[in-house]
Amino acid sequence: MSAEISDGVRFQAASDQSLLVYFGEQITLESHYRVRDLAQLLKLEPISGVRNLQPAYHSLLLNFDITKLTHIKLERILRGYLDRVSISTLEPGRMKQIPTCYGGEFGPDLDEVARLHGLTPAQAIELHASVTYIVFFLGFVPGFAYLGKLPDALATPRLATPRRSTPAGSVGIAENQTGVYPFSTPGGWRLIGRTAVKMFRPDRPEMSFLAIGDQVRFTPISASQFVVLENA
Repeated sequence: MSAEISDGVRFQAASDQSLLVYFGEQITLESHYRVRDLAQLLKLEPISGVRNLQPAYHSLLLNFDITKLTHIKLERILRGYLDRVSISTLEPGRMKQIPTCYGGEFGPDLDEVARLHGLTPAQAIELHASVTYIVFFLGFVPGFAYLGKLPDALATPRLATPRRSTPAGSVGIAENQTGVYPFSTPGGWRLIGRTAVKMFRPDRPEMSFLAIGDQVRFTPISASQFVVLENA
């Protein structure tokens, strides 16, 4: 099942009890805003039978109770919601700073990333820290935010062989995205730095440091500053 309506919106069954709503086929700010707006509207006015929402770069996955809804019925209801989607109603995301110590033991892939792009490590750091990133969505593990868009001059493929363990707080890049590992976990992103900021803490009211729609800046710090923040 796949159906398209105006403005490039497309519905597709993802399983017998889930439906995907695509906003175009490209990762853009416009598609991100439309995903956020629909998700926000659905939280304010829930559809009976929809169990949860899972936003991604340019799509929203809805899981539903098959005893209450079908794909066709849910699509019909959603078309009414889409008529009311307007990015002008969105609240601006919070501005978040992530102090980061780049290179060395904290960013073992920085030199290689710089070499691949004909940059010095200092130029690569400056590029990475020059952008205000948007949190497109959270996934992979709790608290892991997918941030974009990385400057084209830094876009780098994932490692051919993922690491068995990536230290918590590691700042990585993959293709045109960047992110911070909340926990020590296997991972294939190229590590260029590390932060002492705890990206996920279950003892906080808002467990994840970042939320969808937040704006993020990485601030370069020294190794000594990292130690001070880590022990604070």
